[in-house]
Amino acid sequence: MATGETEREAYVPEDQGGTAAPRTLAEALRARGDEGLAALLRARPDLLAPVPNDLTQLATRAGTRASVVRALERLDRFTLQTAEALAVAPDPAPYPVLLRLMAGDAGDPGVEAALPDAVAVLRDQALVWGGDDRLRLVRTARELLAPSPQHPSPTGLGPTVAEATAGMSPGRLQEILRAVGLPTTHDPVSAVHALTGLFTDRARMDTLLDEAPADALGVLDRLVWGPPYGEVTANPTPPVRWLRDRGLLLPTTARTVALPREVALHLRAGRAHRTPEPVPPTVGPAREYRPQVVDSTAAGQAYTTLATAEELLKKWDEGGPAVLRAGGLSVRDLKRTAVLLDVAEPVAAFWLELLYAAGLLASDGEADERYAPTPAYDEWLDLPAARRWARLATAWLTATRTPGLVGGQDAKGRTLSALGPDLDRGAAPEVRRRVLELLAALPPGAAPEPEAVLARLRWERPLRGGAGTGADLRARLATWTLDEAELLGVTGRGALSGHGRALLAGPGEDAAVALLAPLLPEPVDHVLLQADLTAVAPGPLRRPLADALAVLADVESKGGATVYRFTPASVRRALDSGRSAADLHAFLAAHSRTPVPQPLAYLIDDVARRHGHLRVGGASSYVRCDDDAVLGEILADKRSASLGLRRLAPTVLAAQAAPAALLEGLRSLGFAPAAESAEGDVLITRAHARRTPPRTPPAPVPDGPPSPDGTLLKAAVHAIRAGDLASTVARKEPEAAAPRVDGSLPRTSAAETLATLQAAVLTNSAVWIGYVNADGAASQRVIAPVRVEGGYVTAYDHTADEVRTYPLHRVTGVAELAEE
Repeated sequence: MATGETEREAYVPEDQGGTAAPRTLAEALRARGDEGLAALLRARPDLLAPVPNDLTQLATRAGTRASVVRALERLDRFTLQTAEALAVAPDPAPYPVLLRLMAGDAGDPGVEAALPDAVAVLRDQALVWGGDDRLRLVRTARELLAPSPQHPSPTGLGPTVAEATAGMSPGRLQEILRAVGLPTTHDPVSAVHALTGLFTDRARMDTLLDEAPADALGVLDRLVWGPPYGEVTANPTPPVRWLRDRGLLLPTTARTVALPREVALHLRAGRAHRTPEPVPPTVGPAREYRPQVVDSTAAGQAYTTLATAEELLKKWDEGGPAVLRAGGLSVRDLKRTAVLLDVAEPVAAFWLELLYAAGLLASDGEADERYAPTPAYDEWLDLPAARRWARLATAWLTATRTPGLVGGQDAKGRTLSALGPDLDRGAAPEVRRRVLELLAALPPGAAPEPEAVLARLRWERPLRGGAGTGADLRARLATWTLDEAELLGVTGRGALSGHGRALLAGPGEDAAVALLAPLLPEPVDHVLLQADLTAVAPGPLRRPLADALAVLADVESKGGATVYRFTPASVRRALDSGRSAADLHAFLAAHSRTPVPQPLAYLIDDVARRHGHLRVGGASSYVRCDDDAVLGEILADKRSASLGLRRLAPTVLAAQAAPAALLEGLRSLGFAPAAESAEGDVLITRAHARRTPPRTPPAPVPDGPPSPDGTLLKAAVHAIRAGDLASTVARKEPEAAAPRVDGSLPRTSAAETLATLQAAVLTNSAVWIGYVNADGAASQRVIAPVRVEGGYVTAYDHTADEVRTYPLHRVTGVAELAEE
């Protein structure tokens, strides 16, 4: 045992060190070891913000409504059913009473085996305290789970006889006793006690119900499993009147009756729940494939993921759609993106959110704000393909962004847009990881039924619904996870892939990269040119070749083999970028495994021959050409009227249109003009990449306080123990001390304080002090003074477990510790 712990135990009052049953939750926590307190703080990290001063404050915080609600939301179904049973049991409830409520009169081996663990979980999380002979549900949890007309109990039970008869007249109680054959009493308390005793006696209740009319039993059958309330008229039917006269239905209002809890439990054979669920639903294999098939399918989707990401960001290289004033992408731009990627709009929203979460896409922050790739995109492109996929998959696994919400509405009825605000859901990473863990628990190549996964998640967190939406957000997140994992290539044919398992196991991406890399196609450095002016890429092209070919040709079809088509416009685009016809011929000859077809060579030469024959410059703009016949042909063409052309000289035309518009207009007429500078040189137009300033990926929005690590837990437990020592240590009150109000710090005069501290230095003993720091915060401490001089006391502070110096004028009072 550590020295600090020995010193703390030396000052624990005698009545707390015995084996007496705890009277409060604080006393129950005080009896725990450090590991028990650490387990509580690990399970309920909200109790650590900030670290409680002592165990009394910890117990108070553990009983607050917000903390209890959060703790209940994280219980599995059977543990929650146990808490619900305790809420309708007597307070306190012995363990056998709880067992009977859960297993019924006939017993249930599954419930009997699982119940001790459920009670242990509730006790570890400070939702239940006390020994097995006196189990107590914390008051706030009882208020949340106990039956009431406004908040029916999940058990379907109603009020007890005592609660239902609280406002009933004594005469009416005596009438009920006579109707059920019980002797009358002299007071309402004994009458209620006698009626409760009848309803909880199985033999006598069976005798009473044997006399009931069949229709009356039918009424009870409709109420027995809840809801336990029913409406009656001023003149009820004979079956209802028979039940009401005997107290089997008790009035709660003038028009409402309730089935007493004791009666319902008898009809249910003692069970609080219709179907206790001690065992979670199994997630078994519904379909099985060879692991190699699953991995290959997933790798194909991983390749598609990379191709889709590159295609989208390459299209937005010079700036993407505008950012809405409220943030996000407009519905029209989302549709355009879906058309561009040839996918449905929800899938397009997923790809956008994935790139945003990975930090590859963001808004540029300019006055005319637009979306564009980030500088991290260029770094990402330089990584190997498997590493690039791992970066995207890791971002998806940990992101709180939820693309499945796109198109829905928030609490104020506003439409949620892609890349916009309000798409973060703190539970998303937990659900994604849990879904993948359930898939990982199956044999390799096995795929479960989605409904089995959803049933398991509902059992594990039955209270985690969608706040404000009325829908089960957790179930929707799980459904989206299964779909997104398939799109991303984490799963294949519904089964978790090998690289998906490695990614989930972590930490790091190296294992997943090593498994995926051999399954991805190797980049190729050649194409196959065909006579129909197309080129076939038999696999993913190496980056320089892909970039150059994207300028020279247009993509006609995508897939495992990409087809490019050469057109006059695409060849002119390559010439505009500064390439000559000879450069293009050499490029195609160097990268084609087939001879350059004659039609393609002719196309390049023909476009190159006409390229730059016309020159366009800025006067407003002008056209010049050494062949005046060509200029005459342009002027004669009626389609050129909109350009506002007129001849300035035999070889020069002036235009009212801007140079860029003039270039496009002449190209639409079938010419191949080139732009020129003020010096008369041909301008080379190269595609430029627009990038945002450096951006960090969006930080995940936590679902409550983060789980504390071991170092923080150890320090927190030590601080709580030390504070509890100072607040509970037995001490002598000075005879001359002023009377104090409960909760305030005792006060002693400056002379008494100084004398007591000096005496403690001489005797080498510990004392108790009240202290107010510079911020005005009051605290109680146990110190062992070492030196008192210059208006300061230097002492070993048992509370902080270190030597500290305190100004004497901030010590409000001092007392010697009681002798024990």
